[in-house]
Amino acid sequence: MIAFIAKRFSAAIFVLTSISILVFLIFFATPGVDPAARIAGRNASQETLAQVRATFDLDKPLPERYLSMMDHLFIQRDLTSYVNRGEEVWPQLIQAVPATLSLVIGASIIWLLLGIGLGVTAAGMRKSWIDPAIGVVGIIGVSLPVYWLGEVVNLITQGRLHDTAFRWVPPLGYVPLTENPGQWFLSLLFPWLTLSLLYAGIYIRVIRGEIVGLMQEDFVKTERAKGASEKRILLKHSSRMSLITVVSLFGLDFGALVGGSALLTEVVFGIQGVGRLTFTALQNFDLPLIMATVMYAAFFIVIANAVVDVLYAWLDPRVRRG
Repeated sequence: MIAFIAKRFSAAIFVLTSISILVFLIFFATPGVDPAARIAGRNASQETLAQVRATFDLDKPLPERYLSMMDHLFIQRDLTSYVNRGEEVWPQLIQAVPATLSLVIGASIIWLLLGIGLGVTAAGMRKSWIDPAIGVVGIIGVSLPVYWLGEVVNLITQGRLHDTAFRWVPPLGYVPLTENPGQWFLSLLFPWLTLSLLYAGIYIRVIRGEIVGLMQEDFVKTERAKGASEKRILLKHSSRMSLITVVSLFGLDFGALVGGSALLTEVVFGIQGVGRLTFTALQNFDLPLIMATVMYAAFFIVIANAVVDVLYAWLDPRVRRG
């Protein structure tokens, strides 16, 4: 198992290094892309362009520029923005991470509880009206766009009914947990519910399908022949086996959302998270900030995949021999 873990995390380091090189080449070595021209502004003279290239090390060979950027980004941590002169990248990223983590962790707890609970219930009650009813709930959750649902929630809680039923809902934005735990919870309650509804719908359908499929397997038929009840088979065997799929799915979803895929939720609810920071950096073509946010996103996605592989191997020993 230790060898398997070392192999997976070594591969993760290789992937992260490859991503950093690829992203650097896209923004700094693509023909027609001149970062110095973007920094200097329109109609800049050749003397100004030369001065900008010298200031930001853009006149050096690509390998040297790449190593210099990685050094300033990960070792010295003093990489500065090309747009906001003198403003360092790391403080901006560190300031945005808690908001995104708070949003994603809270939403993931809700969608796991709903997804697993309703998915198991639907599989166990598949011969009654409860199964199709839960299926409709899952379809509704998958079908509603996050940005539309968020705008509807804001229209109700921040607009028409704010002065009556929703006075307790704070204005849009993020309140740090360390500043005011109560306001932190209230400011994230509806973003949590909005983001979790989509994923809960997906997990309900996946878990229900997995359990129904497992209930037809030979080992389940053997348990029935031994006299095990349907409830015991459902909870002890089928549900536990379906966790392998849940672990894989959750690891990928969580890593992507923490990496910035919660952008739409952050924008709709005014949360200054990593997704919104990345979007702003792309709009301004702020290459150091883009590099930092992309590497941050890649780190969480790659590490999440590595952790999922390890958990998968722990749940199913056959994977270690692959």
